[in-house]
Order: sequence, then C-alpha cells, then structure tokens
Amino acid sequence: MKEFMGEDFLLETETAKKLFHEHAAKMPIIDYHCHINPQQIAENHTFKNITEAWLGGDHYKWRMIRSNGTAEKDITGKESDDREKFQKFAEALPKAIGNPLYHWTHLELQRYFDCRTPLNGKTAEEIWQLCNEKIKQPALSVQGIIEKSNVKVICTTDDPADDLCWHKKIKEDGSCTAKVLPAMRPDAAMRIEKPAYGEYLKRLGAVAGVDIQTMEDLRAALSKRMDFFAEMGCKASDHALEYVFCREASEAEVNAVMKKALSGTALTTEDIEVYKTALLLFLGKEYAKRGWAMQIHYSALRDNNSSEFETLGPDTGFDCIASCNCGEGLVKFMDALHKKGDLPKMILYSLNPNDNAMIATIIGSFQGTEAAGKIQHGAAWWFNDTKTGMIDHMVNLANLSVLGNFIGMLTDSRSFLYYTTHEYFRRILCN
Repeated sequence: MKEFMGEDFLLETETAKKLFHEHAAKMPIIDYHCHINPQQIAENHTFKNITEAWLGGDHYKWRMIRSNGTAEKDITGKESDDREKFQKFAEALPKAIGNPLYHWTHLELQRYFDCRTPLNGKTAEEIWQLCNEKIKQPALSVQGIIEKSNVKVICTTDDPADDLCWHKKIKEDGSCTAKVLPAMRPDAAMRIEKPAYGEYLKRLGAVAGVDIQTMEDLRAALSKRMDFFAEMGCKASDHALEYVFCREASEAEVNAVMKKALSGTALTTEDIEVYKTALLLFLGKEYAKRGWAMQIHYSALRDNNSSEFETLGPDTGFDCIASCNCGEGLVKFMDALHKKGDLPKMILYSLNPNDNAMIATIIGSFQGTEAAGKIQHGAAWWFNDTKTGMIDHMVNLANLSVLGNFIGMLTDSRSFLYYTTHEYFRRILCN
C-alpha cells in the first residue's frame, strides 16, 4: 500500500522528485513576512501542549472547526480545556479534505513529532499523548523549531511606535540560529477613519518626540521611527489596504482632512483617500531611499461577523475575499512614485485570485535595475495558499512574467509549526 503522505508526496514525475529531494528540500527558509511573536523567540518559549502550539491564535484552524458546527467555547473559549479543544479539531479535520490544513497538519505531525498516524477523532488521544511528550523537549522549544526547520531569516510585523525590545534581546542573546528582523507596518497611522486614530498619533508622537497635528509632523515622526527600525535591521514594510487607490491633493487639503479627523468630524471616502495617498506616497519615497521593500496586501473584507468581532476582536477567522477593482488605482499609485524616481522595491498581494493575471502584468510595467524582479507578485496569500491557489498563481506568473525571479513562499502565520508550508510550496513548485 502507498505510504500516507510519503517522501514523494505531491511529486508526480522523476524530475519533480530530483528537484525537490536534491535541491529544494535542502534550502534554508527566508520567512520575509509573518506574524509570530518576537517575545516568544527571545524567551525561547516552550509550549505547554499541542493545543497551545497549534490552536492558540490560529484563525485558519478556528474557522475550519466552526464549519463543523462546533460551539465557540470549544474553539476560543476559556471554559473548555485544551484537551477538549484538540478533540474538536481532530474530529473536524478528516472532513476537510481539499483544505490545505489537512496537508499542513500531517506534515507538521511528521516533521516535528515523527508521527505518521492520520489525525481524527479516534486517534486524537494517542496523538495528544505523543505530541505533548515530545513538545517538552528542547528541540521543540521556539528556537529549537526554528533551528530544526532551517530558518535563516524571520521578518516579524511591527508597529512604528513599538520599542522593539524583544528584537534587541534576541540580538544581544545571540542564541537564536535565525536572524530576526522587524518589518514596519504603519496601519494604525494609515487608518484615519478609525476612532482610535487620534490616540494612536499621540502614542506615535510621544515615542518620536513630535506633536503630530499636520502631515509634516506625521512625516517627521515616521522618519524618526524608520531611522530606528533601520538601526534594528529592518529591510521591509507592510501595508494592509482594503483596496488600492491614488488621489493626490495639496498639502493644505491633506492637513484639512487631518484636522477634521482629530476634531471628530466625519470623513468622506474622498477625504480618506486623499490622506492615505499622501501618506503612502511619502512612505514609498522613504522606502526607496532606504532600500526597503514595500509590501501591499489588499482586497480583504475583514471582520464580517460584527457580533463575533465585538466579542472576539480582529483576526479571529471572520474575514473573506473582497471584489475591489484596483488595477487603475495600483498603476496610478506606482506611476506617481516612478515618475519622480521614488518607486521602491515592491511585493504586491491581492486576496482575490481574479487579480493574478492583472498583477503579473502590472509588475512588468515597473521593473528596474535595482534587482532582478524589483517588483514582485507576492506568494499566494491567505485564502489562496492552497495547492490549486499556489498553482494558479505560479502559472500566471510563469505565463506573464519571469518565474525564475519569484521571491517565493512566506508563512504569514502566528504559529511556529507553520514552517512546513514552505515544504508544501516547494513540493508544488517542483512538481
């Protein structure tokens, strides 16, 4: 009988097997975008059990378990114990054939726990005991997992006002085998329409030593924070946009919008786009000066279930793909930077797979000599990091651009065990 997810899993030809086993499998992981906690790296955290490692903060799995009709208390609730939550996950997993979670879960069991038993409701107790015994070992501490996974670079996601104290501790300690770098994500400074905007500017201003009232003040504050992030090794930024646009305006118009927001006056869509365009153009120019990559993630419709959002907060599994028409806005934005010589290296991701061909052709319009593949179509993101999603993404890239310059996979995860997604991607790519 063929081995369950054996050594040639997803490799259908001799060429694919040679490419993977002799080359791709041996290569280090450069995780250029993720949401893992640098504190856990600094403290070399040891997980108390497999539920903490697998289900703590993982909204991919929460979403799948909910779809099996499981009560929220048995997913994120404090009233259910970790063993019961693991059981609910195990019972739901066999029904999720076709969902990459099925493959990822079993790759994690194989690579980190040497377990080749399929997980289901009946095997849950056996696997619970096995994993919990092994997870106490130093090889499966956070730094142990990083070393075992051959991870060489980790770029976390960090607010401009963050003091990066955990990055400092990681660097000073020197025990982590990977280079851990901050990546700046100024979303809170972008979200002028949110109620917390004014308070955030106070926080950012306090850290930067700037009283932020105008766009000039905001630029000064962010410039200081970028200097600090650069000192800490930052090489990339990240932006989460609902959609991409470009609405240029005068400095006076931008300042008038900021004044409205800080006074509590309601903003129009035009106001919001004017402000965000000005800020994004400034940041793009600064990134280009510093040699940073500008990542833009867009077309996600977030927090759709308002009652669950009020209870559980963001990033809990209630998001979906949006259908925004962003081609013209993206081109106009990139062109505004390019014609002034300010276009940075960029990585573009749309959550809507219908944008794959569009992005693959847009990137060809703005390449440069700074790097082979200066403008990248980022890896299949979020709801697209399935087998078919990765294939569709790479086929478009190969057909319309230069696949050999593709930047490759990332985890985009809050879980340290998700490094097997790089193996999953590499097997699909080699095939």
